Amino acid sequence: MAGPLAGIKVVEMGLWVAGPSCAVILGDWGADVIKIEPPTGDPFRGLFASLMGTPAELNPPFELDNRGKRSVVLDLQKEEAREIAYKLIANADVFITNNRPRVLSEYGMDYETLHERFPRLVYGHITGYGPETDSRDTAAYDIGAFWAQAGVAMSLTAPGAEIPQQRGGMGDHMTGQMCAGAICAALWSREKTGEGQMVSVPLVRVGVYMIGWDVMLAMRLGMPVPTYDRHHAVNPIITCYKAGDERWFWLLLLQADRHWPDLCRALDREDLLTDERFSNITARRANGPQLVEELDAVFETKPMAEWAAAFKEHDVWWAPVNYVHELTTDKMVRESGAFVQVPGPDGPVEMVATPADFSTTRWEPKGIAPELGQHTEEVLLELGYDWEQIIPLKERGVIP
Repeated sequence: MAGPLAGIKVVEMGLWVAGPSCAVILGDWGADVIKIEPPTGDPFRGLFASLMGTPAELNPPFELDNRGKRSVVLDLQKEEAREIAYKLIANADVFITNNRPRVLSEYGMDYETLHERFPRLVYGHITGYGPETDSRDTAAYDIGAFWAQAGVAMSLTAPGAEIPQQRGGMGDHMTGQMCAGAICAALWSREKTGEGQMVSVPLVRVGVYMIGWDVMLAMRLGMPVPTYDRHHAVNPIITCYKAGDERWFWLLLLQADRHWPDLCRALDREDLLTDERFSNITARRANGPQLVEELDAVFETKPMAEWAAAFKEHDVWWAPVNYVHELTTDKMVRESGAFVQVPGPDGPVEMVATPADFSTTRWEPKGIAPELGQHTEEVLLELGYDWEQIIPLKERGVIP
């Protein structure tokens, strides 16, 4: 097995995105991940088809967050199913869930119960607002706790504008990454102490941390943090502009006074250097709308490819604003390792890579996402069950 977590066993009882994305990262890094699903399956399995309004053979979002796992279906409302789950967890190093605490307590999968039975187990729990708060069972999704309540959406909304829509899984994927890293820290702690612990990552805290600069300004200065549009940016040369071929790009001139002369030379507008309205960052900030208007008029005279050549010649830092379909063919994005070939039954399938590499213990994906319950019998046989035991379990509806 490849990856730094080869030999680590993970049991995931997750649904939707945040919990499964944490588990898939650990799986990419080498862990053996078993996904426990109810008889109806992880509800994310059917979401894509319902959004499309028609049955779909593929579910690309589900594939991303569940590749390489083994699916075991257990009806945890039945005691026999819970005993099977306990046997799985007894052999595991990590348990991951983003179920609400009350559900976990009903099934005997809460941290206190599992820690008492399996003290070496590292328990990863993703919630909206924290597993020990009054809001522990409040429904959240990332669009509630992360995007809306943590201030992310409003921090991206210009005055008078409508709130932008979140793309799927943005907060969930950030939270999954945070939980995966924290679980690795807990595994290292276990190596020293011999005891597992709970890792708790609330979606709302990930959102607050993501906009932590703004939050710290509000807390330390005791003032509202205003939002702005591209015409009123704090630094008008670290914002977006549109070239003559309708392509958007972003100037990255954070050190404004250092980079301003380079930009003026690239634009063939060195007259701007002597314009008192734009003489330094303080003046450019005060006259931001006028500067944006000036730059808009210049940038619309040439296509982006010509501006790219001028920027290269004069060391102007910038980046193209890609549509999603464009980034999949962007040379720099591809060279970064953003995509990976995943083994599939009909040949490799290109998918999005999890965003970390290791120089020695290199990782590689194990395979595509499992079908519902695909590995139930296989895993039970590994636990020591024989077919004479498995068949009655099927008859009683414990397993499918």
